[in-house]
Amino acid sequence: MPAGVPWPTYLKTLAASLLAMLAGAEVVHRYYGPDLSIPEIPPKPGELRTELLGVKARSSKAETSQH
Repeated sequence: MPAGVPWPTYLKTLAASLLAMLAGAEVVHRYYGPDLSIPEIPPKPGELRTELLGVKARSSKAETSQH
């Protein structure tokens, strides 16, 4: 057995770990509530809330300073 642990102890620990992981994922999923809406018209660049606008602005400044 792995690490010299008896099978019943190993299986109980495995089950508890799996249940804790699934419960944590469910809590996070319910707390943050994914945006399941699908827009009819694709959004323009910069309109999505998921875009990293600060990173985009810094990368565009870096590109203009290199030229």
